[in-house]
Amino acid sequence: MTHSVNEQVLESTARRCRERGIVIPTFAQQKNPELIPAAITEKLPGVGLQDVDPSNLFRITWKNEPAASGGGFGQGNWIEFPPALTGVEARIVGLVGKHFPTGAHKVGAGFGCLVPRLVTGQFDPTTQKAVWPSTGNFCRGGAFDCALLACTAVAILPEEMSRERFEWLESIGAEVIATPGCESNVKEIYDKCWEIRQTRPDCVIFNQFEEFGNAVWHYEMTGGIVEEIFGHLSRDGDRLAAYVSATGSAGTIAAGDYLRTRFPLLRVVATEALQCPTLLECGFGGHRIEGIGDKHIPWIHNVRNTDLVVAIDDEQCMCLLRLFNEPAGQQTLLDRGVPATLVEELPSLGISAICNLVAAIKTAQYYEMDSRDVIFTCLTDSAELYASRLAELGQQHGTYRTTNAEAHFARYLEGIGPDHLRELTFRDRRTLHNFKYFTWVEQQGRDVEELRRLWAPDFWTETFAQAPEWDQLIEQFNERVGLVSA
Repeated sequence: MTHSVNEQVLESTARRCRERGIVIPTFAQQKNPELIPAAITEKLPGVGLQDVDPSNLFRITWKNEPAASGGGFGQGNWIEFPPALTGVEARIVGLVGKHFPTGAHKVGAGFGCLVPRLVTGQFDPTTQKAVWPSTGNFCRGGAFDCALLACTAVAILPEEMSRERFEWLESIGAEVIATPGCESNVKEIYDKCWEIRQTRPDCVIFNQFEEFGNAVWHYEMTGGIVEEIFGHLSRDGDRLAAYVSATGSAGTIAAGDYLRTRFPLLRVVATEALQCPTLLECGFGGHRIEGIGDKHIPWIHNVRNTDLVVAIDDEQCMCLLRLFNEPAGQQTLLDRGVPATLVEELPSLGISAICNLVAAIKTAQYYEMDSRDVIFTCLTDSAELYASRLAELGQQHGTYRTTNAEAHFARYLEGIGPDHLRELTFRDRRTLHNFKYFTWVEQQGRDVEELRRLWAPDFWTETFAQAPEWDQLIEQFNERVGLVSA
């Protein structure tokens, strides 16, 4: 799957990076920042986390210190949710994504898609534009990657996504294309991609749902950080029992493939919106959990490695968003015995993060897990990206009062039960794999033989083994640019 090398474009790209002071980090450096050259780490204290500065490519890591500027690197950022909030004995741990540039981990997925083509000359930043079809954070991440790498970005996302996404994309200089519909209207995004392919030959589509660089980045980075953090916080006898991830583009859930190689008894849990139960029952529909659930199975989702599907009501997520962020909700949590330190951190959960938390609780209930079981999930982004949604909820339902908060705590936290789940048999997994046919072969021009190859375990082993080879290409490219040695 390695891209062939276009020497002519590669030389032009290297010259462009030399002129603009761009050094590209390896996957190994993003995974282990202690490998980053000293000249770069010495520069970072003077660069803000959100600054459009090429050195922030090295901050595409789970290990940033939680600082808007001047931060270095640590062991990662996570929140452990206690029984006072979850109601279960199992230890639920969420990786905090808000400390990435852009405030979401999708900037890493975009890096994994763009950089392998950039360092092989298969993408020419002087003549081509990078198109990022997305339901929100992926096109933000891709646009930020482009800004750091001197590339031009085109963002495609549904017109009903949060206002913050559109404003941010415009501020960073991306061309923005809004498609009809909401979160789950992905076919409309694909239709726009086909239109661009036919009418704009200067555009290259980086479709997160079929770009294996998305999955490879999460396999290495997200899988690796879960393993490390489990090593830090586990006690004698603890088990890494489950990894829970909303499907979305199926990048984040690829960390489960990595973790399975380290913890064979791990359960990989996919979550989606109950209003769009594609994995649960081949269903469809619109929903409000931005970033997940899109009426199809992503090409890069290794469904053979998925054990359980959990569907979450989007109304539950929206009510918990208010409970976790509004003063009356936070006071109610304190009154119910939730530690103040945790209440202060709950705004670190965006809507899909809340979905993941609820799914993790359901997973613990369904498998009857105890205090020795540790469940990991991802808190992809934070409530900072949903201020307009909170404002809309206030306009629709009025001031959030203690009575609302108590009702939401009782119904949507204490009332969580192991419903809307599907434990996948071998035949179930095969069925979901075959369901890819209708999107990818009939609509997107993939070949049936390609689909059959996706079912083979060796295919995924080979796919996820590409990162070291890409690192060699990145190192060769940086040598050609000549800034590292300088």
